[in-house]
Amino acid sequence: MSLRYEVKRIYRDLLYLGREYPLGYDYFRPRCHRAFMNQADETDPEKIRKGVQQAEYVKKEIEALYRLKKYRALKQSYG
Repeated sequence: MSLRYEVKRIYRDLLYLGREYPLGYDYFRPRCHRAFMNQADETDPEKIRKGVQQAEYVKKEIEALYRLKKYRALKQSYG
């Protein structure tokens, strides 16, 4: 898989997850966009892979945040 495709995929995944971000999509999207654009001129494949790994970590953290939010809501509802 090409690095370009990986970067576009993780960016799209993060934007999708950002729709449910607690502070809102209007807060999440500009920050995500800025983080990717700061690295847009990077050409070293190793640094790009490292950035993709970091984005994957952020993605997992956001998913964990959503699971925790759902768990707390269910716990509060059922006691």
